[in-house]
Amino acid sequence: MKQADTLIQEIRSGAYDDKLADIYGSTEILTYQKERYISAITRARETFPELSGRGISVFSAPGRAEIGGNHTDHQHGNVLCAAVDVDAIAVTAPSDDGAIRILSEGYPMMSITLDKLDKNPSEAGTTEALIKGMLYAVREAGYNIGGFSAYITSDVLSGSGLSSSAAFETLIGTILSGLFNDDAIDAVSIAKYGQFAENDFFGKPCGLMDQMACSVGSLTQIDFFDPKQPKIHRITFDLDAAGYALVITDTKGSHADLTDDYAAVPAEMKAAAACFGRAYLRDVDEDALLAGIPKIRETCGDRAALRALHFLRENHRAVSEADALSEGDFDRFLLDFRASGDSSFKYLQNVYTNKDVAHQNVSVGLAVSDLVLGNDGCARVHGGGFAGTIQAFVKKEAVARYQKAMEDLYGEGASTVMRIRKYGGTRVM
Repeated sequence: MKQADTLIQEIRSGAYDDKLADIYGSTEILTYQKERYISAITRARETFPELSGRGISVFSAPGRAEIGGNHTDHQHGNVLCAAVDVDAIAVTAPSDDGAIRILSEGYPMMSITLDKLDKNPSEAGTTEALIKGMLYAVREAGYNIGGFSAYITSDVLSGSGLSSSAAFETLIGTILSGLFNDDAIDAVSIAKYGQFAENDFFGKPCGLMDQMACSVGSLTQIDFFDPKQPKIHRITFDLDAAGYALVITDTKGSHADLTDDYAAVPAEMKAAAACFGRAYLRDVDEDALLAGIPKIRETCGDRAALRALHFLRENHRAVSEADALSEGDFDRFLLDFRASGDSSFKYLQNVYTNKDVAHQNVSVGLAVSDLVLGNDGCARVHGGGFAGTIQAFVKKEAVARYQKAMEDLYGEGASTVMRIRKYGGTRVM
């Protein structure tokens, strides 16, 4: 750890240029990231005067893109995901009194004491719940925890569909690993603690994919057949060399009152699995599932049957997409990617909420994407769905045209080209 003045001087002098370029995947962002880090360190020192004169650390955790495997992780299926080059960074140091004080840019100060980490139902859905859940999980796993002060700034905007909550959980886990455990907590464990915090303390029944993508980093195919020991396959693929760019568009849809929509997806899939005496669809024999569609319809309803059929194909499709990228066959990947989006719209039915069919931001964006892109790329709903973002792979020569069309719909800055980041949660300085 180094003092704030020293770090600022070293950043300005270029001492961290190579490392920042490596983390964010380009030298083009150096000016922006250097100023961002200097500003964060300055704000941290202003917010927490006790940081002056002592060593500080800076940690980073990325957002994520779900490439394939839409709503498969919570059924112990396969996913294809990637960390991306937007992130949350924390300037932090251990506190003298053992208390935890966190100021996230744009939000009120949060204070937590280590003697009050039990779950509080009244805190469900709050950031405090995520922090307490992470602390509780890390402690219960036998690792050290302690107090710290942290100033956090994030490019992973809340509600952007890039998993701001998973990035935040990963950041807290990485801080605890770095400050109190000599960076010894592995990325998979941090992801599991994040899922626990979100499921148990926060109250959102998510799978493990978001946390794994943020914590592990890179382009990764993950098999959750045994969620306690997920199988991770890192994929090396140069999207730029293939002539394409990854474009994420925020459709500006409201996430308010969508918890029931999200929760219904795993609930209906599990109900379908229960028709065969299984807890998860991954454990259901595929021939039996096809033969048992009438039983699912009668017992659970038609939407549960359609969602079960989506899982059946999507689970294999995520592996097929990963294989295509590993073999450098981007055209084959795009065929699977397009089929995945089609399945999500028709069978999974997570492109809009039935509570408000008059507002279908994602549906409109997908329709315009099809018209604008033609053979120059394809788009699909991104992540949990119902609102949020569209993900598209676009030929580089068509990116400007596509972004203009998306920003004409949703406003300036709604559409962003993103790079795949090879690092998950990490200590930067």
